[in-house]
Amino acid sequence: MMNYIIYISCLVFMLGCQQPNSKKTDAHRMAEEKWSVRMADAVMCEYDSLVYYLNPRKVKWEYDYAFLGGAIDKLGNIDEKYSHYMEAYIDYFVRDDGSIATYKQQIYNIDRINPGKNLITLYKRTGKEKYKKAIEQLVKQMEEQPKTKSGGYWHKKVYPYQMWLDGIYMASPFLAQYAKEFNKPAWFDKVTFQIQLIYAKTKDESSGLLYHAWDESREQKWSNPDTGCSPHFWSRAMGWYVMAIVDVLDFLPENHEDRAKLVRILQETCDAIVKVRDGETGLWYQVLDQANREGNYLEGSGSAMFTYVFAKGANKGYLKPAFLALANESFNGMVEHLIANTPQGTIEMRDICGGCGLGGDPYRDGSFEYYITEKKVINDTKGVAPFILAAIELDR
Repeated sequence: MMNYIIYISCLVFMLGCQQPNSKKTDAHRMAEEKWSVRMADAVMCEYDSLVYYLNPRKVKWEYDYAFLGGAIDKLGNIDEKYSHYMEAYIDYFVRDDGSIATYKQQIYNIDRINPGKNLITLYKRTGKEKYKKAIEQLVKQMEEQPKTKSGGYWHKKVYPYQMWLDGIYMASPFLAQYAKEFNKPAWFDKVTFQIQLIYAKTKDESSGLLYHAWDESREQKWSNPDTGCSPHFWSRAMGWYVMAIVDVLDFLPENHEDRAKLVRILQETCDAIVKVRDGETGLWYQVLDQANREGNYLEGSGSAMFTYVFAKGANKGYLKPAFLALANESFNGMVEHLIANTPQGTIEMRDICGGCGLGGDPYRDGSFEYYITEKKVINDTKGVAPFILAAIELDR
């Protein structure tokens, strides 16, 4: 555990990570022993601004940075510095008139909607109009987002007639929260429709797992000519999807006609996810159902997302209590196999897939070989954020 001696030993290296003269309560000192706080502190000690996290990535309004910022913000009840970290990222982009630097509606990239959750948090917290105006910009995009003939949101304008599991997380929790906080109930129906549509289109009936994406047009090389689905079950894609459901349920009214349907989908999908869980480590493979194929590996982001969903789903009563025990086992597996100490006295998370997509240039064919050869990134946002969320949900 990170204790006082470790802090002293790395103070010189991490100037600014600690405030030696600040008074800490006993509760704060106890919190520093938690994995959620240790990981957040590791992020903030290495990068004093989330804007420049994992340089040399291009600075832009991005879904995964906001994802990490939102996770760290949940620790704001321990110390305001965690909330300030998220707020500083959002304020780097959101101008006083509510416009968002680097954001372009006309590309209709559904990934750019996810930071809207942080905007709602900040608007509720501060009442600043610039956040409300920025929120309305993102809502306007979704009002005009191109759709498949069956009504599903395109993932991006450059990916016509395609729905990706990732996209359900990028827009649905934000829109559900917007519907609740701004009294726009029509969005609830749109959100539940998208979740159910992609489930119907991507579900493999034999395993219960969901394929990464669906091409309604069947024009993509990666799409199955009969179903339109991509070839494989990517762990993080399914992680995005089940996280979307468990977070949407926070805002969906108890009496909404689709609420029970979403809970059932969550239950059925989590049952399928358990079946491909590695029994020894409690983790999940990059390609979920191909554990024995050479090159496949136990991947950090999908494992963290599933752990978070199992814990939250059980805590909320959507999943059976046994899922809480599974979540704790999987969290232990992450700590043992994916978390390492650094020479600077912090921690890092390993074996996180940097990113996977489909199509584009160079063309990504969705093959097994493609998924296992994409670069692994230490402390990638998509792994660190759900690790923090899982730790919070498990009070670890």
